[in-house]
Amino acid sequence: MFIQGLSPILWLIVALSVLKLPAWKACPVALIISFLVAWQCFDMALMDVVTGTLEGALMAIWPILGVIVSAIFAYNLTVHTGGMEKIKDMLSSVSTDKRMLILIIAWGFGSFLECMSGFGTAVAIGASMLVTVGVTPITAVIVCLLSNAAMSSFGSVGLPLTTLAKLTNFDPLQIAVYTTIQLGPMILLMPFIMMLAFGGFKALKSMIPACLIGGFGFFIPSVIAATIFGASLAGIAGAVGAMGSMVFYAKKFPIKEPEYEIDDYDENFSITFGEAVRAWLVFLLIFVFLIICSIPAVADVLKTVVTKVMIYTGPDAAPTSFQWITTPTILFVSAIIAGLVNNATVNDMINVLSRTIKTLIPTFITIITIIATARIMGYSGMTMAIATTTVAATGTFYPFIAPVIGSVGAFITGSATSSCVLLSKLQVDSAVAIGLGETAQSWIAAANAAGSCVGKIISPQSIAIGAAAVGAFGVEGQIMKFAVKVYLPFILIIGCVIYFGQAML
Repeated sequence: MFIQGLSPILWLIVALSVLKLPAWKACPVALIISFLVAWQCFDMALMDVVTGTLEGALMAIWPILGVIVSAIFAYNLTVHTGGMEKIKDMLSSVSTDKRMLILIIAWGFGSFLECMSGFGTAVAIGASMLVTVGVTPITAVIVCLLSNAAMSSFGSVGLPLTTLAKLTNFDPLQIAVYTTIQLGPMILLMPFIMMLAFGGFKALKSMIPACLIGGFGFFIPSVIAATIFGASLAGIAGAVGAMGSMVFYAKKFPIKEPEYEIDDYDENFSITFGEAVRAWLVFLLIFVFLIICSIPAVADVLKTVVTKVMIYTGPDAAPTSFQWITTPTILFVSAIIAGLVNNATVNDMINVLSRTIKTLIPTFITIITIIATARIMGYSGMTMAIATTTVAATGTFYPFIAPVIGSVGAFITGSATSSCVLLSKLQVDSAVAIGLGETAQSWIAAANAAGSCVGKIISPQSIAIGAAAVGAFGVEGQIMKFAVKVYLPFILIIGCVIYFGQAML
């Protein structure tokens, strides 16, 4: 039953990496395969398969697609009102050193974009901004790809982690803390890797303090925020901490090396406080609203605005809950308020929202079908069959390869969220099979998210997004060659963290 259970995943590997099909075409086929295998090979009742599929589709629409649409709408509206151009100019005015700008734009601001919107936005925007300050297109894509990978589990306001927690029924706060700790080595080392990618050890030499500040500036606030607020604010707090600390360092200790100076910059750039606030307003509102909604008394009230529907008809079925005043609502309301303050008309916002939805149609298809696939695989016992065989082959060594499995999911789907949806149940089932306790099981579930971040380094979708953003078509193979060299050591490091970490729980 192992091969039958694995068949949807095998199809995705072949379709995406060999046949080069886009995810929105490959994932519906995976859904069809899982549907037929669950029905014919795992003896799942036809009505149970249908209702399991429906439950997965509805879970994809809300809140997951709600987060994606609202986050990217907020970003697109900021571009429409000119706020994003002001933000770019503000960041570029901090330093004239290309290396410092790589850290501020790709690591700091890129992390912020990823944690706010996700789904390749940070790679595309960050790479485009770096090209405008003189970084070569291929290098710009590589450094943004590396930065983006480290933050993927925090993307779209922590969507991968909140989704993982919901699907595995573990405490979202615990999942957020565990994932942040597991990603610690990657977060702390990535600024150094980005400098090496830009100009080797020569470029890194005088940037070591800045890289340390960037790494710890993200990691420490993210751990604190994860502990207090959970996944929604962990990445955002880290990004704000990294940006703030690096901007302070760049201003206090300006780096001047002619070899790395940007060629053209506006020495007379200035912006009023009011203009700066309006440019950043949507992000400020989201940050404030998320903090308010994380206050226990407020959160308890918001949780009462919920609809529970019995959808799945199979054994051990439970109602599916739809909480309405949550992250998608916060993002959307913040975007509307910021748009109105920045003089966007209602017609402007309708047009931007319409364009956003149209461009996301392939993403809708991908997310809906991949989540429905994951639900069927879980309900039918397909993931348990995979887990049982995997555990039999690896035994107690399984925790070491848990992040590898997560990374394969991100490579296949191009999304940390989709990887968590597709494979989180498998991870937990495997942890149960080797006799781990509940705490260690949640550690292994978090390992899927950590591994997904590493897998994003080599994600063909992310590479393609970055290359397209800077007009560097046909260089994907060159970027992938470098990305693999970064992927291999990091997946080994994270594997060791997971293996030795679970032994201490």
